[in-house]
Amino acid sequence: MAVPHVPLHVKGHVLLGEDREVGELWVRDGRVNLTRPSPQGSAARVLEGWVLPGLVDVHCHVGLDAGGAVDEETATKQALADRDAGVLLVRDAGSPLDTSWVHDRADLPRLVRAGAHLARRRRYLRGYGIELDDVARLPDAVRTQARAGDGWVKLVGDWIDRDLGPDGDLRPLWPRDVLTEAVAAAHAEAARVTVHAFSEEVVADLLAAGVDGIEHGTGIPRELMDEVAARGVPVTPTLLQVAQFEAIARRADGKYPVYAARMRRMHRRRYQQVRDLHDAGVPLLVGTDAGGTIAHGRVADECAELVAAGIPAREVVAMSSWRARAFLGFGALVEGSSADLVVYPADPREDVEVLRHPTAVVLRGQVVAEGGRS
Repeated sequence: MAVPHVPLHVKGHVLLGEDREVGELWVRDGRVNLTRPSPQGSAARVLEGWVLPGLVDVHCHVGLDAGGAVDEETATKQALADRDAGVLLVRDAGSPLDTSWVHDRADLPRLVRAGAHLARRRRYLRGYGIELDDVARLPDAVRTQARAGDGWVKLVGDWIDRDLGPDGDLRPLWPRDVLTEAVAAAHAEAARVTVHAFSEEVVADLLAAGVDGIEHGTGIPRELMDEVAARGVPVTPTLLQVAQFEAIARRADGKYPVYAARMRRMHRRRYQQVRDLHDAGVPLLVGTDAGGTIAHGRVADECAELVAAGIPAREVVAMSSWRARAFLGFGALVEGSSADLVVYPADPREDVEVLRHPTAVVLRGQVVAEGGRS
């Protein structure tokens, strides 16, 4: 049975989107009203503060933990942790669990699914995705995942090649011609392709193939950043994940010294890399990479890392809210739109730490969390 919507009066500083602010809006039947509606039944509940369209985590893995697929109960807890942190829209960047059931849960964030990761045998994390023995199978596998997801496909573009012994290092997984055919196959299914990419070597192939997004981007060379920017290919830096590169290098010491040295280099210059991407005009998005070894609900931590890298807080707030929503095909706050919004006690554009303390989270017109309580 549906829960009746309590009318809301949201006021203060309501940020509708890029350079668009109003002093108040009303929520009736789960929808935004920018003009005062005629009185209907009970008085509206008042929410006051600085208001953003719901936050977005564009690189998240609902249904996945360090060991692979989780059960539905655990996946639900993951999604609720994201929601209570203010994330009301998630692009699931690969999951071994079919999470299509999330679409039927009004209490969970909106989910845009990419299906399962596509990788090569023994060239990714075991249990995380679909591993192909033959690279020529990639286009057909992409077609399958494009039809199974919500308009996105996730490829693993590079990983350590352990068969090289001590010389093992990050290497591209797919020949350029196969990758190009696979991206074309996704586009023919009206799906976009985003790619895990740590290394420098894989970037030219991704651009030649016409991919629609780059995840991590730690190895994008300076001489290709302008091309990434000109093509409008967004990069999700996942700085929480990159912060773990030193620990990854320690585990590889001795056995894979070349790989360990590379991971340390990328770790040391992670902030500079993000600044360079931003300065080159590359569109940046906010993604936590939650669901493997990173806990859900850490969007504020990721935003703080981007500010630490030198991105202005105002930019980070836009990246984490209305810009990401537009990128994924979801609107901001307009007349008649679904009331998906987060209320804060102060302006997060002035201090990104405010994102850690939402006073109210409103999803589909319902207050689903308050002051850290759901």
